[in-house]
Parts: sequence; C-alpha cells; structure tokens
Amino acid sequence: MENSFDFVGLGFCSNDYLCILPYIPLDNKVKIIKRIIQGGGPAGNSTVAASKLGLKAAFVSAIGDDADGKKMIEDFEAEKVCTKGIKVRKGCESPLAYCWIDEPTGARSVAWTRGNTPELEADEVDLSLLDGAKILHIDGHNPKGALAAVKRAKELGVLVNFDAGTVRDGIAELLPYADILITSEAFARAWTKEEDLEKALPKLAGYGAKVTGCTMGAHGSMMYDNGKIIKCPAFEGVKVVDTTGAGDLFHTGFAVRYLETQDLMECQRFGAACAALKCAGLGGRMTAPSRAQVDEFLSKR
Repeated sequence: MENSFDFVGLGFCSNDYLCILPYIPLDNKVKIIKRIIQGGGPAGNSTVAASKLGLKAAFVSAIGDDADGKKMIEDFEAEKVCTKGIKVRKGCESPLAYCWIDEPTGARSVAWTRGNTPELEADEVDLSLLDGAKILHIDGHNPKGALAAVKRAKELGVLVNFDAGTVRDGIAELLPYADILITSEAFARAWTKEEDLEKALPKLAGYGAKVTGCTMGAHGSMMYDNGKIIKCPAFEGVKVVDTTGAGDLFHTGFAVRYLETQDLMECQRFGAACAALKCAGLGGRMTAPSRAQVDEFLSKR
C-alpha cells in the first residue's frame, strides 16, 4: 500500500527535561553540567528509533494542546514520524518527565507525570494506520486504545511487539496478544512473583508470545526459547553519557531484526547495538542510530 507504515508505535510520549549532574543529590543542591529538552517516553522513543533505522513510522497517543504538546509534535515530525494518530486534547497539560543523569556513570533517575491528559479510548485509535504495517509496538500505556490496536493487528497479521516495563492497569488484557514480549527485570519479577528471572520467563511465556524475554540494563538481555535460556551481554567498551531510552531502542532493534531472522541471539545483539550507540548521547532520541551505524558497529564485534 502506497501510504502504509512499517512500524506503528502506540503508547506514552512526553517532553523529557534532562539534566546531567555531577551526582544525583538527596536533600542537597548541585550545579547542572548540561541540560536539554527533547521528546521521550518508551513507545515514543521506540518509534523514533524505527524511523532512524529506515522504517516508515507512525505514532499513536494522546497529548495536550500546550507548548509541550506542540514541541512533541514538532520533534516527531522532525524525525519523519507520522503524527496523524496523535490525539491533541484541548485545554490539557501534556505528559512530562524529569530526568537526572549521573555524569560519572550515565545512570539516571526519572520522575514523570501524565499531566491531566486522558488516555486514548478504543474508538479514538486510527486503525487504518495498521493496514500494511509490519510491526505494532506497544508499551502498556493507553491500554484501551492499545487493546483495540492489538486486536486489529492480529486480524491483519501484524507483529505485536510489547515492551512491558511497568505493571499498570490493563496489562493483563494485552499480554495474550503479544508476539514478542520483552519486559523489564522489575516487571518480570513483580508480575510472576519470581525473584529468579530464569523462573519468571517461563511463566511469562505461558501467555503465548512467540518470543519472551527481559532486559537487564548493563547486564544485557535474557530470552526464553522452548525451555532454553539465551543470555546476551551488553556491549563493553562503549562510552556511556546517558542510559535514558536504551531499553526503548533495544525493543525496536530486536523487533526489526526479528523480521529478518528468528535467530534470537542475532536479534539480541542487534538490539544491544542500538542501545549501546544511543548511550553515547543525552536523552532517548538524539543519538538513536541509523541502520548503517548499527551494521558497522556489529561488524567490528
């Protein structure tokens, strides 16, 4: 289809107010080393990453009509992401996130708010965006809208890529629709009540996804495949400025590579490369790599 999209993201987007600090203070004051404002949010970052990898991408969410909302639209369009699926709510405050980055390590702390913008209802999702799509990416936010989208994706044979990072209302209804279910460590443990991830993943696999796994930050990723655990370490020797959005890029990279090969280690390595290259810059989008950059990075490792 002439106007079809390869990658449709649906979920949370925000403006991220990012500060690099000499250390993250508690009951203290500290001078900011560097600060920027850029678009963020799990599904938002993942969709921009898809566009940078060369896929035709669209994003679906709900934001306010304030200055932050306008900047979000501008940022998506600057990255060649279609914004026709974004519902702009009049008189509402857009979602925001405040990110503090520890300069010595690149580790970050995040505080976020949805503002007063209501999440998407099922009938507010433009399901025509999925016609001809290859991947529908969701992050558990806007669950009513996401449920309508995953049901349509299943009808169309679109791969559903679920980044389950946080336990929240509506997740249980979405899990059975995932083709790729990759969670955070915290989600895997909280949802399954298993502290051991190698015991948690088989339980998550029971929801029926083709691929089940979790990200583990600096420790890489872990997949469960027919009784086998496949571990892929994060790449070493990479300059880390900021880890914000690293997991978001892993999810996109994994799914994009999965369309090309079902070799899970190859998919994990590709996702890890996307995450590593992102960490060289501030925020979740600024240094999201192109396909050529990822391929070059992997060719040397």
